[in-house]
Amino acid sequence: MLRLFDFSLKINGFNINKAKLALSKIQSLNDVEFNRYLEEKKKEIVLFHLQNNNFYKSFGENIDVNDWNSIPVMTKRHLQQPLEKRLSNGFALKDVYVNKTSGSSGDPFIFAKDKWCHAMTWAEIMNRFSWYDINFNTSKQARFYGIPLDKKSYYKERLKDWFSNRFRFSVFDLSDAAFEKVLLKFKSSEFDFINGYTSPIVQFAKFLNRKQIILKNVCPSLKVCIVTSEMLFDDDKVLLEKQFGIPIVNEYGASELDLIAFQNTNNEWQINSETLFVEVLDEKNKPLPYGEEGRIVITSLYNKAHPFIRYDIGDIGILDEQSTLRTPILKKLIGRTNDIAVLPSGKTAAGLTFYYITKSVIENDGNVSEFIIEQLSLDTFKIKFVSKKELSQDKKNTIAKAMEQYLEPNITITFERVNVLDRSKSGKLKQFTSYLK
Repeated sequence: MLRLFDFSLKINGFNINKAKLALSKIQSLNDVEFNRYLEEKKKEIVLFHLQNNNFYKSFGENIDVNDWNSIPVMTKRHLQQPLEKRLSNGFALKDVYVNKTSGSSGDPFIFAKDKWCHAMTWAEIMNRFSWYDINFNTSKQARFYGIPLDKKSYYKERLKDWFSNRFRFSVFDLSDAAFEKVLLKFKSSEFDFINGYTSPIVQFAKFLNRKQIILKNVCPSLKVCIVTSEMLFDDDKVLLEKQFGIPIVNEYGASELDLIAFQNTNNEWQINSETLFVEVLDEKNKPLPYGEEGRIVITSLYNKAHPFIRYDIGDIGILDEQSTLRTPILKKLIGRTNDIAVLPSGKTAAGLTFYYITKSVIENDGNVSEFIIEQLSLDTFKIKFVSKKELSQDKKNTIAKAMEQYLEPNITITFERVNVLDRSKSGKLKQFTSYLK
């Protein structure tokens, strides 16, 4: 059997067979051996970059390699300089995997991974997907992702889709007419799994709900749906399970790092501890006990081309109390650090709090298909929404009242009905945006 996906990685210089074997060896370690492996890899990657990366030498000049907490936390802002200045000695741009972050955090930048690191990333992803009987060489993927619109990049992505045995659906047109075509494709194709951004997949499920169609009945080969890149809310997960008739799996990753966490078959968000070291830190950059909320900070154990050491990814989360070094569990992902709303009283709240509150009111009647929330000033928030008909004044009053009840009084809520919501170039939808300076 031709292993086309593995072959496409190999011809691009990523030794996937060797990476799969290396990952298998890590997973076969006992707990004592694994803890030793982790400590050795942490020290090894720090020493490598202190010796071979001028950017990191300058950044980490006060590091004591025997004291992990002496290592400074790196943010996206630190990395907003030419990539050539951040590459390690011995690595050239033509020899590494280069990509750009989506910019959903507000601080996009170009990054690099050496080819061995990127091969290990793919070995990790393929291992996790195999938990649900998905094989990238043989399983056909229904992909809900963005696609570049300039010709060269567009056809490059289409070629990658062909090698990867996947069909890509547009996330920029979420009309019923577009979803009718999506449905026809599911009827005529033997897809094994769905993968992509949460919000367009949820919109497709709402379309199926209106049509009273269960997707598994239309496409019996479907096994699982894996959503990524945007928050998956509990009620949306219930809707997806009902309309698709298959398990819904939540993935959390970052293009510059790796797959960070993946829902296991026990419904736990299991963190990748094989190629990453994930910490939750307080505002003074000290590690928090399991169960406490803080900033998610990640070290890439294999990337020698570019340092990602104690890298603040911009997210807030909690590690489960039952976590271990070998099997950390992400109890909750709360949102991005830049998604914080500041209220007139000085109180702060996660921007997604507004989204949760509005969602509980706005979506019950099936009129509103999508919405986002923008903070325009300290006391003024705008809800932009796509709907069949205008929101009633009663509904608007109910939302405003709920906002005041959960947050604080004397805030102004305005509403704007639009035909379509703006998505980023990648196709992602940002649920909350603050325009405060």
